[in-house]
Amino acid sequence: MTQPNDPVWFITGCSTGFGRALAQQIIDDGGRAVMSARDKSRVADLAEAAPDRALAVTLDVTDAAQIQAAVAAANEKFGRIDVLVNNAGYGYQSSVEEAEDSEIRAQFEANVFGLFAITQAILPGMRERRRGHVLNISSVAGFIGFPGSGFYAASKHAVEGWSDALDAEVAPLGIRSICIEPGPFRTDWAGRSLKQTSSRIADYADTAAARMQGTRDGSGAQPGDPERAARAMIDLVAHPNPPHHLVLGAWGVDKVEGYLKSVLDEIDAWRDVSVATDYPD
Repeated sequence: MTQPNDPVWFITGCSTGFGRALAQQIIDDGGRAVMSARDKSRVADLAEAAPDRALAVTLDVTDAAQIQAAVAAANEKFGRIDVLVNNAGYGYQSSVEEAEDSEIRAQFEANVFGLFAITQAILPGMRERRRGHVLNISSVAGFIGFPGSGFYAASKHAVEGWSDALDAEVAPLGIRSICIEPGPFRTDWAGRSLKQTSSRIADYADTAAARMQGTRDGSGAQPGDPERAARAMIDLVAHPNPPHHLVLGAWGVDKVEGYLKSVLDEIDAWRDVSVATDYPD
């Protein structure tokens, strides 16, 4: 049975993948969720299963009017939003040289600027109540730029830096900004949702082109389980001291650990050169 202090969730991008798995578990747990999708009929079944605890709203995060309408509808039904999950977004792959300008800009509108805008619309209520969680679905690509995913990685690196700054601003107010960094999970990211610009330059055959082909070939067989990821996010929000970064999946943990260790080793190896650029004492 829902308790008055149980959180109200607002999840973007609920038609498939992490968003749908998370919304389903919240509803199954007896919780309250606002589920958004560009086509809200894709989540209507979830809302109809628990009409007192679930609300489906139309939301394209790149549309300012839809953001305001969705947030207003959530507040009208539940009176507040306690947890924002910035899940809406998609992948775009190409070599850096061959990427299309329109695709690059569309990627940033959805993955970065849309995420910024929905957060700005929901933060005032959290700040007024002095509590809340903002979960930003980033990626292992938020740490590592893989060949063929330069612009996707750039969008997720942007989210990581922004989330660090946001947490520094709002943690003293009782609000946490948390990055969720999945590795390969069995969602539509590498299937229906993925956009690619084929590489036709032979010099990139073994880097960008090879990785794009590998992404397509691996779709549907990724090791990550979206339902287990959803449970981890629900447990994270209930934790009294959640981390700022949560990498999901063994592949992701191994990749991020290895990368960060290599960065620290490189900084240490070049320490003398780095510190010598200060003015002399």
